[in-house]
Amino acid sequence: MNTSQDTIYAQACENISDFQFDEKVAGVFNDMIRRSVPGYGQIIKTLGDLADKYVTPDSRVYDLGCSLGAATLSIRRNIGSRNCTIVAVDNSESMIGRCQENLGAYVSDTPVDLICGDIRDINIENASMVVLNFTMQFLAPKDRESLLNNIYQGLKPGGILVLSEKLNFEDDSVQSLLDDLHLDFKRSNGYSELEISQKRSSLEHVMKPDTLHQHEVRLKEQGFKHFNVWFQCFNFASMVAIK
Repeated sequence: MNTSQDTIYAQACENISDFQFDEKVAGVFNDMIRRSVPGYGQIIKTLGDLADKYVTPDSRVYDLGCSLGAATLSIRRNIGSRNCTIVAVDNSESMIGRCQENLGAYVSDTPVDLICGDIRDINIENASMVVLNFTMQFLAPKDRESLLNNIYQGLKPGGILVLSEKLNFEDDSVQSLLDDLHLDFKRSNGYSELEISQKRSSLEHVMKPDTLHQHEVRLKEQGFKHFNVWFQCFNFASMVAIK
């Protein structure tokens, strides 16, 4: 996959526009996510491990907000020949184009239905696994419940939803501590104070994280019987919900 260095916010900008997954971001996304999200590599690897355990023959897997296809590739490598289809969806044409190139570089018996579209318009059906990997936080809060209901209705009994998100915390002291640790993580990965500040401004209006309690309540309201966090580093977590 492309490993161009992320320097999008390295120069001072007079007017900082809202963050969007355009060609500029797609071109450096691998570097950006590696340097910004602690534990991302472990999350991607474990998505493949979870797929091995939960993906059933003749079912579908949905990667909603697939970006460059890292989660899809990890899943596809681990499920072998189960007569499954992976449906990978992203609303960014730039991401979809690069995702197609990445998927084409690996031979597999598992087909991928790559869709450039809004994940809220996708009909989930016959799914044994659904992935929302740092995706839902970019949806308007009012749309999150209906998306999860669509996922729940389309999951087979015993099917799994893996939901990775940046978290907010109800305790202000904990919020401050984990925010500081995350900022130190980004500094240690070479981001300057200017880059950190400008990117934070660009994300302010487009990324709205929930608390862990909000996630749990929302998922259980949709009918999920089992829920827990399987991974957390600072203010980033990945959760599992099982139907």
